[in-house]
Amino acid sequence: MNISPEFIASVQSELIARLDLRRTDISGMHDEQLRGLAQRCIRDILATRGLPMGVEPQRVERQLLQEAVGCGVLEDLLADESVTEIMVNGAGTVFVERAGRLSLAPLQFSSERALSRVIERLLVATGRRVDEGSPMVDARLADGSRINVVIPPLALNGPAITIRKFGQRRLELADLLAFGALSVDMARFLEVATLERRNVVVSGGTGSGKTTLLNVLSQLIPPGERVVTIEDSAELQLGHPNLVTLQARPSNLEGQGLVSIRDLVRNALRMRPDRIVVGECRGGEALDMLQAMNTGHNGSLTTAHANTPRDLLSRLEVMVLMAGMDLPVLAIREQIASAVNLIVQQARFACGARRIVLIAEVTGMEGGRIQMQDLFRFERTGVNASGHTEGYFTGCGNLPVFLEPLQGTAQTMNPSCFDRRSA
Repeated sequence: MNISPEFIASVQSELIARLDLRRTDISGMHDEQLRGLAQRCIRDILATRGLPMGVEPQRVERQLLQEAVGCGVLEDLLADESVTEIMVNGAGTVFVERAGRLSLAPLQFSSERALSRVIERLLVATGRRVDEGSPMVDARLADGSRINVVIPPLALNGPAITIRKFGQRRLELADLLAFGALSVDMARFLEVATLERRNVVVSGGTGSGKTTLLNVLSQLIPPGERVVTIEDSAELQLGHPNLVTLQARPSNLEGQGLVSIRDLVRNALRMRPDRIVVGECRGGEALDMLQAMNTGHNGSLTTAHANTPRDLLSRLEVMVLMAGMDLPVLAIREQIASAVNLIVQQARFACGARRIVLIAEVTGMEGGRIQMQDLFRFERTGVNASGHTEGYFTGCGNLPVFLEPLQGTAQTMNPSCFDRRSA
């Protein structure tokens, strides 16, 4: 039997009233002490009130305890490793993503007030806050998950939470191969490109796996190089011995203290980095990133939102203009053509599968237009009976320009890897 939200809300209200009457300073209590106190109060309340017929006392007690001092209905979802994303659309609606597919969870908060308390508890350890004066926040939870919160008046149907969970184990190229995200030839090529210090931009839509691929490529960087990572909220999980992780900071309530991605990119140039890894370029920092790639920091990596490699080049132009520099378009294109070597396009299909659908090489400028050639692509052949997208990976018949003059690792790439293939 389902427990009515009204019953849960009324018990929660009585619990809060009892704690207030006792003048309990819960802020100074450890988690175990607070849980123990709340559990005793809940048992007293349930013993006095009684329970509806057919309802298990342990289940009610657990739900009440989770909402009182835990993360409410999100607690079990956060512990469930099969859940990769949690989306809360107000107190009454919770969606989850499993294996790339969204589904409505049979869960809901007892009230909007209970949801607001959970938001406060999730954010307290991050050092960030959300209120009417600052109704949006991006932060990183203790387990590495990324959380975004939007509250009224911006969110019209109640507080909205989006939690992107990240696995505790670092994925490697072998894992992406096992998932069918790329072919063996593509994996070897990306490994060679990283070792040979090619500047790579990972492009794709939201949730397509850009950050995961960036993590994997970053782990291929040799241990003798100094790496500086720059992010809005820290998501990269690099096990590199010479690593500096920088995170941007929003302004405070007085509008002071802002440290942007662009500020961090400029500062990173003074930190003697061999490579700079920017979690995502979405504004004027693209200009500083291109400048870094053009001034001796070869092998740098970043991501950006775009539907195709050609769209990415157009977006980079716009982002450079957002820096406020009055640069001619031709000069911007020359900077992009000189800085960016490879574009790796990620995509998430309707079945939930995430794959690299295209790897393109920037070959230079001609007639005022940036020239590219496709190296590898995923050829889609259809959808099988279970709804999964089918297809095959193939070369595009073009040999990468940057491999020709190289020795060593580049010589391990067989030219036949880039040949066109049929299904």
